[in-house]
Parts: sequence; structure tokens; C-alpha cells
Amino acid sequence: MIAEPIRVGGLLAAGEGSRLRPGRWTAPKPLVPVGGVPLVGHVLANFAAAGVRSLTVIFNESEQDCADWIAGRFPSLDTDVILKTTANSYESFRRVAARLPPGRSLFSTVDSWCPREDFLRFARAAAGADPEATVLAVTPLVADERPLYAGVDAAGRITTLGGQTGELVTAGIYSFPERVRELSPPGGVGRLREFLAWLLESGETLVAFSIPAVVDVDRPEDVVLAEELAAKALSTASGLPPKEEP
Repeated sequence: MIAEPIRVGGLLAAGEGSRLRPGRWTAPKPLVPVGGVPLVGHVLANFAAAGVRSLTVIFNESEQDCADWIAGRFPSLDTDVILKTTANSYESFRRVAARLPPGRSLFSTVDSWCPREDFLRFARAAAGADPEATVLAVTPLVADERPLYAGVDAAGRITTLGGQTGELVTAGIYSFPERVRELSPPGGVGRLREFLAWLLESGETLVAFSIPAVVDVDRPEDVVLAEELAAKALSTASGLPPKEEP
């Protein structure tokens, strides 16, 4: 039996993107293009393709141009935009979570780039997951300056988060049950990864779904890597060999 698609989504895009600015991009991070498509456009298209209908997105207060860019571009998405500069990723998550309608939700950070079919596979798996479980995308591709390593057992449950080494890292794509996203951790949680660690320590069920390659687009070299993956995904879909670099 195929599970009903998840209809609720949250997009975290309030970061400053300062590590991309020294490169060739002066636009806000959500508008940095990968394969000709701005990061925010790619993620919103992923949500729409997955069946999300109600989406809340947060940009920082200086990114009105990002809100303007998405206006009217995704008619299947009922999009609620928050313009707020937050202190950390967990605050961004809380502000978005507070505006979501009931039901299981899909979440992504704006800089988590992966091929669309892999995102759709994640969304389908999350829709069919244990209703009480939080589902985290993980990847063996470590393309992050500060990766969050995840230990996963044979049943696919996450057993550890953190450490200096490992075979898998979290990928910035998540699915939260309504109950879990309303939980309140103790004071001192400043990043979304700390909230995830608190969930694990509290006995919540965290399930891993592996995606072969997810790029955390924080630096100019990450854009290059994401564009290489985009070209490979396109060639695979078309049945043509990837183009060689001149």
C-alpha cells in the first residue's frame, strides 16, 4: 500500500551565506544558482514534486529579494514566507514549525542539494515511516566543513549523532511528526543538530534514509560539486553519457 504524500513542508533559508560571498556570487545564498537554478528554486521544486501543498519558508530580514523571486513561481504551493533574522538554525526551525498546519512535515535547509529523484525517494519513505519516528536523510558524501556524523544500526535506526569520524553524515533533509516538532528541549539548544541530539538522548526514534550524494552548498567549491552531480543526474535521466570537461 502506497502511503499518502506528506502535504506539509518547511524550508530553512535564513542563514547569511557569508562563505559564498568571497566567490563570484553577490546574490543572497538562496539565489545562488546550481545548474542555472537558484538553490531555493531547486528545493521548492522538490517539495512541489513530492506532493507538498502547504509550505512555510524563512529568509533573513535582508532577503526580501528572495521572497520576491519565489512569488508566483510555484502555484501548487501555498507558501507562507517569514522574513526574520534568527540567532541560529534552531530558532529558524521553531519559527517555521509554529506556523505549520497539522500533520507530518518535510523539512529541508536551502543549501542541501541532491538530485530530485533522491529527494522524492526520501519523501516517499518518510510518508510510510512509523508515525512516531523522525526521519533523517543521511549520506556517505562528506562535503561539509562541520559534518554531523550519524551511527546507524542494521535496522536503519540512528544510534549516535556526533563525533569526529563515521561512514554517514546528516544531510539537512528531515521529516518530523507533528508531535515531535512541538517538543520543547531544555535551554541552551542553539542549533538544529543540538535539537536532534536531544531527541535521540530523550529516547525518541530517529530513522535514517540514505541518499548517495547530498551537497551542503556553503562554499564556491560546493557549487562546483553540486553542478557536477546535477550534470550526471541529467545525463542518467536522458540516457546520454555525461559531457566531458574541455
